Amino acid sequence: MSLRIVVCVKYVPDATGDRRFAEDTTTDRESVDGLLSELDEYAVEQSLRIAEASGDAEVTVLTVGPDDAKDALRKALSMGADKAVHVNDDDIHGTDAIGTSAILAKAIEETGYDLVVCGMASTDGTGAIVPALLAERLGVPGATLLDEVTVADGKVTGRREGDAASESVEAALPAVVSVTDRSGEARYPSFKGIMAAKKKPVQSLDLDDLGIEADEVGLAGAWTKVADVTARPPRTKGEIVTDEGEGGKQLAAFLAAQKFI
Repeated sequence: MSLRIVVCVKYVPDATGDRRFAEDTTTDRESVDGLLSELDEYAVEQSLRIAEASGDAEVTVLTVGPDDAKDALRKALSMGADKAVHVNDDDIHGTDAIGTSAILAKAIEETGYDLVVCGMASTDGTGAIVPALLAERLGVPGATLLDEVTVADGKVTGRREGDAASESVEAALPAVVSVTDRSGEARYPSFKGIMAAKKKPVQSLDLDDLGIEADEVGLAGAWTKVADVTARPPRTKGEIVTDEGEGGKQLAAFLAAQKFI
């Protein structure tokens, strides 16, 4: 039986754009372009490497998001993934990390899996907790923040670099792992891959398909919410310090006042 790999990816606002909150304090996704989260590209890359090493594997990319989230799936498919699953429902709007993990877990169970691969965090929320939540909900081992990952003999093995030591971790399949941006540079989609992605299957699911009630997710079911938002003040003119022998002290005083030192 082939190795079934599910990669969880996220469609996020472009970090180079003018990101802001909407009136309901959720992320405003209409005023800025979106794309596949850069950190999730590493998860796609590692999944493809595992599949290539296995010789008999299928890679499914999974996302939860609005209609435009299909762009993130197409990017992953053009990199080499085999198929995609898109969970899209208006009632998902405003879902937090805990609710997202519930939706992903149900979708993963629906899809079938041996290994779930995630990025270390999303580039918008940067919570980095969804992989651990997924492992708990699925009732399988979780190995997070891996710089290297391999699969052989029914086990996933990885290396995690800490401040003072390097750890080797191992878990029996099925399992959930997350990989860091040090795990290996993500490949660029080739023209052939981009054209092939247009013909690869993308399955659409909603909350009813997954047996999830609307009030369990979205803003109504969120465990965490943004209470208040203050816009960043406009940039002001910089302060010019004329060095007449006391420039160093003036600079130090300025840095101290701004709490940089």
